[in-house]
Amino acid sequence: MSKTNQTQKLNLPWKTRLPVSLITYLSDAAAFRSNGTFNRRLLDIFDRKSRPNPDPVNDVKSVDVNVDPTRKLWFRIFVPTVTMSKSLPIIFFFHGGGFAFMSPASVIYDAVCRRFSRKIYAIVVSINYRLAPENPYPAAYDDGFDVLKYIDQNRNVLPEIANVSNCFLAGDSAGANLAHQMAVRACRERLRELKLVGLVSIQPFFGGVERTESETRLVGVPIISVDRTDWLWKAFLPEGSDRDHEVVNVSGPNAVDISGMDYPDTLVFVGGFDPLLDWQRRYYEWLRKSGTKAQLIEYPTMIHAFYLFPELTESAQLISQVKEFITKRSSF
Repeated sequence: MSKTNQTQKLNLPWKTRLPVSLITYLSDAAAFRSNGTFNRRLLDIFDRKSRPNPDPVNDVKSVDVNVDPTRKLWFRIFVPTVTMSKSLPIIFFFHGGGFAFMSPASVIYDAVCRRFSRKIYAIVVSINYRLAPENPYPAAYDDGFDVLKYIDQNRNVLPEIANVSNCFLAGDSAGANLAHQMAVRACRERLRELKLVGLVSIQPFFGGVERTESETRLVGVPIISVDRTDWLWKAFLPEGSDRDHEVVNVSGPNAVDISGMDYPDTLVFVGGFDPLLDWQRRYYEWLRKSGTKAQLIEYPTMIHAFYLFPELTESAQLISQVKEFITKRSSF
């Protein structure tokens, strides 16, 4: 730990430290093989799944909707059952996992979306997408936008109280990368009914050929490392591409110009013990320079994916800040 932040120490409670250590160990053992192969069967053993439940669980009910069974394209809708409002915002949520693992059915993401729905009073649509390395770029992006178009053309799949004029994109890590790409695609290919008014980017998974200061300094922290991100990008990108590809280094030399686009207002979260910190800050700064309204919230003592652990007070704080962001934009 001597190479981490000189002024802050990583101090996680044991209830968080144990699962974080297990996740880190399993991802290294199962996923990041030097030959680029992936032991999905082993990892799936530990990726516990949760079924949708039409009966309320913690005041939220859920249902799955199939879009294209041939590519396992589906989404899970979460609806709060305790609300006085007759019109609720919609959050289109994209899960993390480095584009290589997890799904909306993963227990940890089912729980997160349930919390978002209950605490924010929102309809949450958690989108499944094909995973790398079996399905590299652009499969995940195509799947994500195909779901948005499907819902845009089939409003009846959503509850009546869902407000299609008040939609938000959201995601963590690779899911935040996906949310960004969905915003760009929506600007290029207008949706008919769905109006995107905001984007919540939680510790987005970006990178580049360059090694940033945070990547070289934060060695030995859990969840994310340079070796892991290099492996994931190699598994995801087209053959012959490098990490300055436009979907990796979104603010770099091959960046898409969004300055003339109707890109939604964006809230960016970063953690002080996340090696991706510098890339995330650059994303925020790039948004501002491109004319997008953006806000940056920093958690100096938190690791990558910290908000997935509800025992951390910072996790509840993040959800409250997301609620405030959505509430403000819902009144426009």
